[in-house]
Amino acid sequence: MTVGLQIAIDGPASAGKSTVAKQVAKQLHYTYCDTGAMYRALTLAALRAKVNLTDESAVLAILKTLQIQFKPGSPQQRVFIGEQEVTQAIRQPEVTNNVSTVAALAGVRRQLVRQQQQIAQQGSIVMDGRDIGTAVLPQAQVKIFLVASVAERARRRYQENVHKGIDTPLATLQKEIEIRDQKDSTRKVSPLTQAKDAVRVDTTALSIDQVVAKIIAITNEKQKDHK
Repeated sequence: MTVGLQIAIDGPASAGKSTVAKQVAKQLHYTYCDTGAMYRALTLAALRAKVNLTDESAVLAILKTLQIQFKPGSPQQRVFIGEQEVTQAIRQPEVTNNVSTVAALAGVRRQLVRQQQQIAQQGSIVMDGRDIGTAVLPQAQVKIFLVASVAERARRRYQENVHKGIDTPLATLQKEIEIRDQKDSTRKVSPLTQAKDAVRVDTTALSIDQVVAKIIAITNEKQKDHK
């Protein structure tokens, strides 16, 4: 059996990373690792514990006891903290608006990156986030950097929220995404940046199927070289 590649998909908030990564993994029969959900689960746990999210030692203490699990689900992968499902809870606005603060903590990133690298060791993995191609899997054979306009990303997030029953005005979402971009791209530890060898894909005017097809074509070409 041919060993699959490591596929790293990076990009700003709501560029379509998770949606596309899941489809690519499904079509290639690869494992999908939702790194963003790991940071979100930790953020949720820290918020519930009412710790200061900038207190690295306090957040790390929570991380040490945190058991994050992924289980198959339809239409989306299910996320658990221990035995409690948090699939919907980690997508609520309070978590979304605070996850960048937790993700900026150096010790937190070191711990979670180590876990993510262990998951990816066997290959045949699709991983999405903000620093996968630069920090988590710098040796990944396929690196994709997805982008889209702020207006389009806000529209997508709005539609997702409506579907989930979350009522947030479109203008508010656009402002939140702009703030998130600024936080992610200027943080001191592993800022959002495109890897030098990543293929940049603008998804603004593309459908999910078109983006998935493009990434699979890139992967198939890399697989030929890998052999």
